[in-house]
Amino acid sequence: MVLKANSQRKKRVSPQGNRLKLLAIPLILAGLGWLYLDLRQQWLKPEAIFVLGGHADRERFAAKLAKEYPDLPIWVSSGSPRRYVQKIFKKAGIPPERLHLDYNARDTVTNFTSLADQLKAQGIDSVYLVTSDNHMRRARLVGEIVFGSRGIVIKPVTVPSQSPPEPLEKSLRDGFRAILWIITGSTGEFWLESDSSPPQFPTQSK
Repeated sequence: MVLKANSQRKKRVSPQGNRLKLLAIPLILAGLGWLYLDLRQQWLKPEAIFVLGGHADRERFAAKLAKEYPDLPIWVSSGSPRRYVQKIFKKAGIPPERLHLDYNARDTVTNFTSLADQLKAQGIDSVYLVTSDNHMRRARLVGEIVFGSRGIVIKPVTVPSQSPPEPLEKSLRDGFRAILWIITGSTGEFWLESDSSPPQFPTQSK
């Protein structure tokens, strides 16, 4: 009888233990999800170069990158004035038919939302994401949410800059806006009033 009672006590699991197991399940699933995305980023070959406008240095850097990958189309989202961008890529010897300029975006979130469906419609499943090093954290977060919702993987390529790191609040704000877009189709641009970044020649900072 004593052995039987001890056996029953060992089989009992405390409510706290059950809660910990329930909490562990989503964490494990999230970890597996991030591992899957990381593996896709490493092994899936990019099919386009995606440049975020805001600094001409990004476009010049992208032109050099485009020379290394002569088969990839280049998409520049709300970059410098059209003729200026065309001049940069022409100087680098990039054929004009490879260059796609889009000026519908107003900020980092709409850089992605304005072109996600168009890229997917063209069968693009992976892109090189080109932006400044201080901007990459926010851009990558938004890109993985927006482009990820369309099955498009991003491979970050950072452009060196002298700008200080962006505050974490910007990444959190735009990450929430990206999720909002997936759920409602709205990018929540009304939050942009709090973003008072100074303009950068030849276009304003995103």
